[in-house]
Formats: sequence, C-alpha cells, structure tokens
Amino acid sequence: MSKVLCFGELLLRFSPQLDGHWVTKTSMPVFIGGAELNVATALAKWQVPASYCTALPDNYLSKEIITDIQKKNIETNTILLCGNRIGTYYLPIGEDMKAAGVIYDRDFSSFAGLAPGQIDWEHILKDVSWFHFSAISPALNANVALICKQALQEATRKEIYISVDLNYRSKLWQYGNEPNEIMPDLVQYCDLVMGNIWSAEKMLDISIPTDFDRGKKACVEQAEKTSIEIMRRFSKCKQVANTFRFDADAGLLYYASLYKNNQLYLSNEYYTKAIVDKVGSGDCFMGGLIYGNYNNLSPQETIDFAASAAFNKLFIAGDATTSSIEEIKKGYINYA
Repeated sequence: MSKVLCFGELLLRFSPQLDGHWVTKTSMPVFIGGAELNVATALAKWQVPASYCTALPDNYLSKEIITDIQKKNIETNTILLCGNRIGTYYLPIGEDMKAAGVIYDRDFSSFAGLAPGQIDWEHILKDVSWFHFSAISPALNANVALICKQALQEATRKEIYISVDLNYRSKLWQYGNEPNEIMPDLVQYCDLVMGNIWSAEKMLDISIPTDFDRGKKACVEQAEKTSIEIMRRFSKCKQVANTFRFDADAGLLYYASLYKNNQLYLSNEYYTKAIVDKVGSGDCFMGGLIYGNYNNLSPQETIDFAASAAFNKLFIAGDATTSSIEEIKKGYINYA
C-alpha cells in the first residue's frame, strides 16, 4: 500500500490554567493539533507513510508549524498556503477543566475559508491508498462540507479506501444544517466508520432505546446493532468501530468494539483513576484502526492495538501520541 492522506483543519490549542493562574503568570501552554493531524502523527510514528492536507496562512508561524510536522516524517506538500489565520481553541487544564468547557476561535480561518474547487483532489490524491477525514470538517460550514464530498468522490473514483471519524462537536454545527442532513451524504462513500453509538444516532439517525442504561452488556449489544444498521444503510461500509469512555468510580473506564466480516470484536477493558490529557485519545484510536488495516492485522489484533493506543494516549500531554508500537503493545499493568 502507498500513503495515507489525512484531511482536516490544523488547530492551535491554548490551555490556560484556571483560577487566574494564566493571568498572573502571563503564560499558557500551546499545542499543535487537530483531529486529522493527530491521526497522521500517530501513523508516522508507527512507520505508516502519512501525508497531511490542510490550509494555513503564508506566514512565519505556519512555516514553523510545517517544519515541526515534517520532523515527524509527515508529508506536507499537500498543505495549502492561503487565507489569513490559523484556527484556535481554548481548553483549560487543572481542577476546573470539566466545568469550563471548550471555546472555539475558528471563524475566518484559512481552512474554514476554503472554497469548493480550490483543492485539486486529482493531484492531491496521487499515490494515496487511504483517505481519512472527520465530521469536524463538514461541521464548519457548507463550503467545507462540499469540499469533503468532492474529495470523497475523487477518492472513490480512484478506488482509495476511505475512513471517517464521527466526531460530534455541537458548538461547531452553527450554519443552518444539522449533522444528520450532511453526514449521511458523506458516509455513503466510506469503507470504515468510527465513532460511538451516540454520534451515530446524532449524525446518521440510528436510534438508541430511550431507556438505554449504559451498562457494558447494553453498550456492546447496541454497538453491534448500530454497526449492522450502518452497513445496511451504507453498502460501501466494510467495518464499524465504536469507543466507550465513561467516568466511573472516581476514575475512567474505557473499551471499544470493531464490527467486521459479520462479527463483533471487543477490546480489553481499561480503568484508571488519573489521566494526563484526554485530547487526541479518539484520534489515536483511529490511527490504530488504520495501522491495523494497513499492516493486515486480524480484526481482533486491530481492535486490541487501537484500544491500547487510545488508552495509552490518556497519559501523554499534548494532542498526539508519542508512544511507539512496542510501548503500546506492552501496555500497563496498573494505571491507578
């Protein structure tokens, strides 16, 4: 197989320490990320040829960012230099993080300002065997949603394998269309669909019982039902992955499933009382799925690696994993 191309917006994450600490210290950490870049970073770390397509302004900040991406062995000649700003968001760190929530500052970014027809997908997709995007991009505006469709149509014409992460960001869908009005038209082109049963309900209208109890047995059963229904509605889809991450007993519980070849495969169950950074865990999981498929691992080996990689990311500061294949496969005996 040739390279994997990840398409989406690069973002700067500002992480202020609350209770006024960022004000008095006049500083806050800045992380370079974005869902699709995080996937590309993981793949490059695991020796999968990765390329990244986004749009950035033509200035010195972008050039330093591109240099950093290149150092991670990610191909950058598919990055467009246009527009005037880099998208950002604020996600605090510290004890008050859960109550504060995310603040987006992405309007009028270079990526959000892309116009249909601006990207030469026939050229961009040359030597690509796998195309990955997420539902975050079409959430930005109608133009980017159309650009995603143009990419998917060209990738399908070239018989490129396509994956999507059904990331649901309620604060982004603000341009007059609901996710379920946009995403089915894009998912129809996808070979692998990753998300969770709630995002599938929100974006693809695949319902969950109103009395759903969120116990593991119910979650696993619903994951299988949702996966089967996605494949029934979208005939091109060959595999569906679902993740489950819950706050539990003053800690965090995590497991995942993969439905492929008419069978549901379940990962190990993980639990920890403390984490370092939740950002990018799902992206790392997505990277794990691509890694498993790229290297022809069995479905069980694929879901095991993807889930282990995602859980491992919870203990790494920043947006993307820095763990090797060996470190992920080794796992942890006790996270508590």
